[in-house]
Amino acid sequence: MFSSTPSAAHRETRHALDNLMEEAGDIVFRLDADGLILFASKRAAMLFAAPAGLAGQLLLPLAAEGSRAALQAALQDALEEPGRLDVRLQTPEQEIWFELRLSCYMNQGGLAELLVVGRDTSAQHNTEERLRHMATHDALTGLPNRLLLSDRIRMVIAQAARSGQGFSVATIGLDGFKKVNDGLGHPVGDAVLRLAAGRLRKTLRDSDTLARAGGDEFVAVLPGSATDAQIKLVTGRLLATLQAPFEVDGHKIYVGASIGVSIYPLHAEDEVRLVALADAAMSRAKDTGKARCLIYSPRLNGPSEHDISLEAAMFQAVREGEFLLYYQPIVDARTRQIQGFETLMRWKHPTLGLVPPVRFIPIAEANGLINLLGAWALKAACVQLRQFQEVAQRALYMSVNISPRQFRNDKFLDVLDDALAFSGLSGDSLVLEITEGTLMIDPVHAEAILVKMTERRARIAIDDFGTGYSSLAYLKRFPISVLKIDRTFIKDLPESSKDAAICNTILDLAKHLNLSVVAEGVETEEQMHFIESRGCHYVQGYLTGKPMPAHAALAALSEKTYAALVTAPPAHEPRGGVQ
Repeated sequence: MFSSTPSAAHRETRHALDNLMEEAGDIVFRLDADGLILFASKRAAMLFAAPAGLAGQLLLPLAAEGSRAALQAALQDALEEPGRLDVRLQTPEQEIWFELRLSCYMNQGGLAELLVVGRDTSAQHNTEERLRHMATHDALTGLPNRLLLSDRIRMVIAQAARSGQGFSVATIGLDGFKKVNDGLGHPVGDAVLRLAAGRLRKTLRDSDTLARAGGDEFVAVLPGSATDAQIKLVTGRLLATLQAPFEVDGHKIYVGASIGVSIYPLHAEDEVRLVALADAAMSRAKDTGKARCLIYSPRLNGPSEHDISLEAAMFQAVREGEFLLYYQPIVDARTRQIQGFETLMRWKHPTLGLVPPVRFIPIAEANGLINLLGAWALKAACVQLRQFQEVAQRALYMSVNISPRQFRNDKFLDVLDDALAFSGLSGDSLVLEITEGTLMIDPVHAEAILVKMTERRARIAIDDFGTGYSSLAYLKRFPISVLKIDRTFIKDLPESSKDAAICNTILDLAKHLNLSVVAEGVETEEQMHFIESRGCHYVQGYLTGKPMPAHAALAALSEKTYAALVTAPPAHEPRGGVQ
């Protein structure tokens, strides 16, 4: 039978253990079965500003109020079996997230004691919270984006169904905003959007939701406003607040707005349809004089049912994880060894099958989902590349398309940093593909962002080279490393003398500018021979590998007989990716 008085040897062992825990980098507590602190490490005492130590206090009050119930339950459960808990602890200065690991043991006197070891996970939680916020909020204005708007409307629908009260959805489009961007530049335009968002938010009630739908459009959800009189009262205030001039950098700017409204349940009973019909009414208001509000009527021409249903399915697809990545090999033109992959996005719809990017990318660009999808694709591609490199046991790179809207997003560089940090990749493993048109929308802004991208060692590729702007000045101005010859110049080689001349010119230009070249859409041996004989570095196309899921790409890297995996295309497949 155990003695109730600890032996000298036991006291020495416990003293040694306590000394060891004193030196631990994590916070450490030893508790009795009631949660009373018997011992706390120096780090814990310092963190909670207790120079005399924490012994004799209860652990529970150290938790933030919202975390105490969970901590109490975890302490009780730990008496039966070891456990783990993510919890917020309240120090005198701030709340800090900790991962606590709890275990029980019997002391010398036969009494249960708990050992609690905590690791600071604040940085991880802050990163996750930032990513969640980026996924659901507009980077420019801080307002909810379309993804969060969809959730908010569904919530109001549920409330309206219980209360029997209707509500309305208002789409607010600024009038003449394009002239601001074209005449004064995007920085001024961005400032106007931020100011407009602030005015609208102040005009609305706390119970209302205001979101930025993209471009110069906002959406307001107005619970309890379902009659013409209620709607006219609210929208009249919104129109008035936007009619006053905006003062930016010494400019007095007048824009105004047009508003379209749909009503639940009169016009629709789902969130996507409500927004689509409000959009249709707003477009009609712009077409018939601007600076006015129109409530939806079936007589108005709305968007096609197909587009509405596809957009609704896209928001659902994001929640259900239906988007996936395919990888197309990029090979050395001489050796045909895989040097890297281009990441291409696919949508695996439960009934439609694989939806081609040409159908869903334009919708994602318009509704703002492209930022969320693009951030996910970049992060997932970086993680996948690590696995590719481990299997191949050599350097490989990943080429990722960056859409125009992503590129203009204020948070894009943060997304890039997060992807590199999460995957552990260095930037030189990435090639970021950008179209000519994207760069020329705002060359000053583009140059600044490209320089910051290259500071992270990422390489820049011009996608679909030769199909956009005729000016070649940007090749000199921007830090570009790779040119991708568009497939339209490859498909008729070698028979087309014009395409041959264009390809020769691009390759000569790249040689003198010390740029790498990738030929896209290579499908025949004749095309391959022509392009390789002219000094092209890399090729991409069905001849050397069609887009494939990750497991097939891994097989291509690990199998010696890679040629067995290369199949001819049954027909032209639309090109995918976020672009």
